[in-house]
Amino acid sequence: MNNNEVTHQDDERAGLGALAAASVVVGAATGTIGVLFRFALERADAWRNAFVAWAHAGHDIAVILVVLAAAAAAGLAGWLVARFAPMASGSGIPHVEAVLHGRLPPAPLVLIPIKFVGGVLAIGAGLALGREGPTVQMGASIAHAIGRIFRRNAFDCRVLLAAGAGAGLATAFNAPIAGAVFVLEELMRRFDTRTAVAALGASASAIAMARLLHGDLPDFHVPAQPFPGFEMAGAHLVLGAVLGLLGAVYCRLILWTLDIADSLARPESVKHATVRAAAVGAAVGLIAWFAPDLAGGGDALTERALLGAGTVASVLAMFALRFVMGPVSYAAGAPGGIFAPMLVLGAQTGLVFGRVCFDWFPGMAPAAGDTSTFAVVGMAAFFVAVVRAPVTGIVLVTEMTASFSLLLPMLIACFTAMIVPMLLRVPPIYDSLGERAARGPRSASDEPLR
Repeated sequence: MNNNEVTHQDDERAGLGALAAASVVVGAATGTIGVLFRFALERADAWRNAFVAWAHAGHDIAVILVVLAAAAAAGLAGWLVARFAPMASGSGIPHVEAVLHGRLPPAPLVLIPIKFVGGVLAIGAGLALGREGPTVQMGASIAHAIGRIFRRNAFDCRVLLAAGAGAGLATAFNAPIAGAVFVLEELMRRFDTRTAVAALGASASAIAMARLLHGDLPDFHVPAQPFPGFEMAGAHLVLGAVLGLLGAVYCRLILWTLDIADSLARPESVKHATVRAAAVGAAVGLIAWFAPDLAGGGDALTERALLGAGTVASVLAMFALRFVMGPVSYAAGAPGGIFAPMLVLGAQTGLVFGRVCFDWFPGMAPAAGDTSTFAVVGMAAFFVAVVRAPVTGIVLVTEMTASFSLLLPMLIACFTAMIVPMLLRVPPIYDSLGERAARGPRSASDEPLR
């Protein structure tokens, strides 16, 4: 080995060390912001529920106050996004992927307060949006800024940006391995040493900070599940196929509601964006008046489904409402993701499927366990049907529920949940959202990252 080769290897090791150090800083900063965001959302949910309860204690005319409050909060979120950071609308994951592929520049740091405040306002108003979208995009913005501070080259800045996004997902769901896998499987779509080091470093430090501040329990408390018998493989294949079909419809519904919203109001207009978000907020406020539990991200609904609560009729009614409410909320243009609402729908579908199986085939119960098994498997399968990231979905649900004994059923269900949308030629949702954004209006400043 000559001296030039030795010097090159030393430079590579030094650069990798700097990248690893930067990824730890990125994760710690993202974890802190993500936990603060989660605390703010929990407080906003508590205030919304208390306000609705207070309104119910008064005259029936108080419904107007609930509707107006929700409309005002969502409208303000829409105005902040349209006025100061248009790239902060929606999930933010399509924007992160566009940056990673060089189609758009990284978001400026102003995105962080807009995404934070806008997300609290929108989800706090009751829109069916998830916390993971804002934390992913905020983590990516933080990462790019830290990459510049560490004077990393363009490639390392991209790697750090992806790692920051993964750290945001890890923080949102208390799922560190899923955050790292999300970077490799969905964002970068390749495995190399530098990407793996940055993803693992950022997710590890993010989850360390999150657990220090928020606790280390899984997001959902599910009773320990025995391993279902191998004779249940057929039922899990059918469940996956059902969720694959529902996932394909859900993808189309999201795009359809976005098209309708854009046809009714110009998305680039601040006034129209504000009115659109306020109108969705008013509708959600009306839902919150009649059914407060159906508003918001839906973690409580997922928990209920995992515990087997509710009749088949009531769960189907909640599913139907949330199936429409999620895409409509996303079309508001306010900050918020789609992961958490998808987990609700997957768990509810699994619960109903399990109830039907046990009613029609009573002998299945000893091998299958209880409905919690189908609910957990349903969460992973619906995620895979929509996002088409099977490893991320399986690991995410496993970490959120601590259901390690259900890995094989999840693999079986996710197999058919992934195949069905592909046979129907329905692309993954983030590919569709990215293509849709690319067709939209772009400003002259939207030059690719170099």
